[in-house]
Amino acid sequence: MSFPLPIVRVNRRAADRLASGHLWIFASDVVERGEAKPGDAVRIVDGRGRSLGVAHYSSQSQITLRLLSRHSEASIDTAFLRGRIEAAQQLRTQLVRDTTAYRLVYADGDLLPGLIVDRYGEYFVAQLLDQGMDRLAGEITAALTDLYSPAGIVARNDSPVRAKEGLPIETKVLAGTIPREVGIAMNGLALGVDLLEGQKTGIFLDQRENYLAVRRYAQPGGRALDCFTATGGFALHLATVCASVEAVDSSAAALEKARENAAKNGLENIAFQKADVLEYLPGLVSAHRVFDVVVVDPPAFTKSRDSVEGAARGYKEVNLRALRLLRKGGILVSCSCSHHMTEAHLLEVVAQAGLDSGKRLRVLERRTQAQDHPILLTMAETAYLKCLIVQVVD
Repeated sequence: MSFPLPIVRVNRRAADRLASGHLWIFASDVVERGEAKPGDAVRIVDGRGRSLGVAHYSSQSQITLRLLSRHSEASIDTAFLRGRIEAAQQLRTQLVRDTTAYRLVYADGDLLPGLIVDRYGEYFVAQLLDQGMDRLAGEITAALTDLYSPAGIVARNDSPVRAKEGLPIETKVLAGTIPREVGIAMNGLALGVDLLEGQKTGIFLDQRENYLAVRRYAQPGGRALDCFTATGGFALHLATVCASVEAVDSSAAALEKARENAAKNGLENIAFQKADVLEYLPGLVSAHRVFDVVVVDPPAFTKSRDSVEGAARGYKEVNLRALRLLRKGGILVSCSCSHHMTEAHLLEVVAQAGLDSGKRLRVLERRTQAQDHPILLTMAETAYLKCLIVQVVD
């Protein structure tokens, strides 16, 4: 038996926000919360009582409502989730190539805000990022089991975002078993992934297409430097073409996984270095080292608008040091995964670094996250990854 959904009333600004195509309503725009409880699916109405759709309600986050449907759904249940996941899978069938690992559900980009699902072969990793999706863990597990009969499903609920929802930071197996390492294929490489403790949900899936794009600029006999290599995504791809690759990161655990994956693919031309990148690069400059390709893919330097200017200085410094290592005609790959660092701002930062290094640059490609992380046109928050490929002209 289904019961009427609780009603939450919002102001005109919230109604206009939904009409503009955004999926979030903030606490300051909620007029009346009624009988809504943490994680409830609720019906949103405006000041005149007109229905605006169905959303998940959060009692703690500043994002109080996340729109799930513009229609009057009777409930948000396994059948609803299955329909949305099937639609997401259809898009991936059209877009995803040459990999057994990809993002199956990208939260707002797939109209399932608060839910991430990544597929690694026969294993699935979910992130339940708000109170509503956390309450639906059983239904999400049932929908995935019904559609895929997976060998295992794990919830990587270790994202700091959950703290804003008053939810525990944890990792737990929802179904089946999860081995210590899962083998996948990506862009012709064999990779081992740790789904329980690896970065994000195991590896960085959002750069998958950028790995291939950057590899196209590698030259046989060339030398490449991969800064902030993590588990070696760019380094491994470049090593299939270049004569030598130097890969630098401060995490010993990440570098160990990168070494293991290099060995799996018979790549013996990568030198892994454990070091702070900003401290390591000046030594390369002093040693007059020169590279054909330098990749700069740091973790987010800013997670809020308030710290953007400070982050910009950090991005400029690391790009400046990278440019000093590039020969004429060399390629700089500069990435930012911070939503608050816009592409326009990153272009400005790289341009200034070019001027300060005395090198003229031209843009070859302006790229973003892989297509299995779809960007909702009316929701800027769904676009976060920037990847600039520029060339030193003189």
